[in-house]
Amino acid sequence: MFLTIVFRTIFFYLIVVISYKIMGKREVGELGVFDFIISMLISQLIAISIENYKDPIWFVLVPACILVLFQIIFAKLSLKSNKFRDILDGKESVIISNGKLNFNEMTSQKYNLNDLLLQLRDRGVRSIEEVEYAILETNGKLSVFKKDDENNNIFPLPLILDGIIEEKNLKYINKSRKWLKSVIN
Repeated sequence: MFLTIVFRTIFFYLIVVISYKIMGKREVGELGVFDFIISMLISQLIAISIENYKDPIWFVLVPACILVLFQIIFAKLSLKSNKFRDILDGKESVIISNGKLNFNEMTSQKYNLNDLLLQLRDRGVRSIEEVEYAILETNGKLSVFKKDDENNNIFPLPLILDGIIEEKNLKYINKSRKWLKSVIN
C-alpha cells in the first residue's frame, strides 16, 4: 500500500511535468483561465487517484491525457482565430486612459478601485493623473504607462492585429480608420 502511494505520487508528478512541457506553459502566472481550469481538473484527478490507490492508474491517466489534448487543440485554435482567442483568454482592458478612470471597463472586469490603487502604488505611482494608460492584461496583471515616459506618445496596444483593425484601440486614441490608412500608406 505505502509503495503504491509513493509510486503513484512520483508517476503523476512526472506526468504533470511532461504535460506542462507539452502544453508549453512556463509559469503558473502565465496560465489563462482555461489553462487554470485544466490544471485544476488534472490536479483533482491525480489527488483522487492517490487516495484511491486500489483503482487502476488508467482511470486517471486517460482523462488527464484527454484534458491535455483538449488544451492543446484549444491553444492551436486560439492561434488561428482572434475571436476564439478572445473567448478563451479574454481581451486586455484599458482601465486608465489619459489619467482618467474607465469605470465601465472596471465594472465589466469586476475590478475594484482598491485593487487598482494597490497595483499603482506597487509601481511607484502616487496618483491616477500620473498615468497615461493602465491596461489590465488577460493574465490579471496591470501594465502601467506613466505620462512622464519618453515614449508616452506611443499607444501600448496594437491598432492592427493579425490583419484586422482594432476599432476599440483606435477609439482610445481618437483616431479613425482613414487616419490609420493614411499612416500605413
